[in-house]
Amino acid sequence: MTTPFAGKQILFGVTGGIAAYKAADWIRALRQDDALVTVVMTEAATKFVTPLTFAALSGRPVECDIFESAHPETIPHITLAKNCDLLVIAPATANTIARLAHGMADTLLGAIALATRTKVLIFPAMNSAMYQHPATEQNIERLKEMGYTVTPPACAAMACGDQGPGRLPDWPTAQAAIAAALSLNDLTNQHFLITAGPTQEPLDPVRFLSNRSTGKMGYALARAAQERGAVVTLITGPTSIAPPVGVDIIQVRTALEMRQAVFEHYPLATVIIKTAAVSDFRPTQTAPHKIKKGPEESISLDLTANPDILLELGKKKGEAPKPLLIGFAAESDHHLQEGQRKLVHKNLDLMVVNDIMGRDTGFASDTNQITIIDRDGGQTPLPLLSKDETAHRLLDRIQQLLAC
Repeated sequence: MTTPFAGKQILFGVTGGIAAYKAADWIRALRQDDALVTVVMTEAATKFVTPLTFAALSGRPVECDIFESAHPETIPHITLAKNCDLLVIAPATANTIARLAHGMADTLLGAIALATRTKVLIFPAMNSAMYQHPATEQNIERLKEMGYTVTPPACAAMACGDQGPGRLPDWPTAQAAIAAALSLNDLTNQHFLITAGPTQEPLDPVRFLSNRSTGKMGYALARAAQERGAVVTLITGPTSIAPPVGVDIIQVRTALEMRQAVFEHYPLATVIIKTAAVSDFRPTQTAPHKIKKGPEESISLDLTANPDILLELGKKKGEAPKPLLIGFAAESDHHLQEGQRKLVHKNLDLMVVNDIMGRDTGFASDTNQITIIDRDGGQTPLPLLSKDETAHRLLDRIQQLLAC
């Protein structure tokens, strides 16, 4: 299974802040995602974490000094600057930010930053008073004007005990920022409306009707679209998944709440992907109090059909080219026939079909194997992939439609 980081040459600059220890976890995670990481440390950074630590985690020699290199004939700051897909600096101290903002090249990292023509991603981390000082604020704005991408720090307790902005973000935030920086940004100016997860239809204050959907596929699509530059609105039923960074999250519970949220946000959407497993029925009446267990051996439920949101969207779309409308059909048998029928009946641009009975493709799995069906009846089967990679493959197909 490939990842967005697989094979990417990432130059990772570590500077002299207490948050340098967090960079160790980031580098381990990047390497686990098959990135090729080379660490460049400032002299101050070596006071917090040894170069040996980063060499062991990255599997590569650590570069520390502009004049002391195992291969000086290669002109290290030029060679490193050219042979990378992304320069990440984390933590970026106030001192380093000031030096970068004024083009100083008296360190190896500073020289690389001047020489590289690739993207530079900076993660400031320092005491909140230092971060909010006018000099630091001006330097950060100057870096942005120069084309650097600056990810704001988290607002939390500092190592010194102070509270405020300046803490290095946790890995999920950094992971999303790095993935976005490595992305092609081929979905810029697109607004994705994605639904995910199950809905819950209450029987009483305790019980509800629902299904086994976990929301993993919808969340993977939201992450992937955001990484590729799209504005993403994710309407989600109840799940236990951490919200994707940079995505507008709208929490709903019932099918009717999901329908209302979808049509409220419909006017801005250029692409709608309906991965949510919406309950087909809801109890006609919801008991105001917990239904007590009585002497009866059985109980009957009177159910009312929920609206078919995807069918309504197809009717509203009519013959308009946008928004693109993509549905998901989780089937247990006659998969392709059902997918083709639903595509035509609901006026979709694409239908994504998967087998919910498969061990690696059913609910709660981390992998999926889908077939994409288009309006012309064309079928594109994909191999078994992680849900993140499946999301990117589907987005590739959507991007082709948007380009038409």
